Amino acid sequence: MTIKPLSDRVLVLPNPAEEKTAGGLFIPDTAKEKPLMGKVVAVGPGTADVKMEVKEGDSVLYGKYAGTEINVDGVDYLIMKQSDILAIC
Repeated sequence: MTIKPLSDRVLVLPNPAEEKTAGGLFIPDTAKEKPLMGKVVAVGPGTADVKMEVKEGDSVLYGKYAGTEINVDGVDYLIMKQSDILAIC
């Protein structure tokens, strides 16, 4: 299935959550932090008021509660407005 975001929305593949601490301890699933970085997979066309500044393949930093989680073909993605993205890395 192919997803094409509409308007000024962006489809992001979040980076995997950390499995171990710096000291080598394994982090249980209940204590894992939600990743705040990801890779842009698809970009909408923008609107008359909003020019799209991100493009496919960009690594981005976004807020902790940004976007809506969706699952496509067993892969978890986030779909969010471009304004929810804080920076391009």
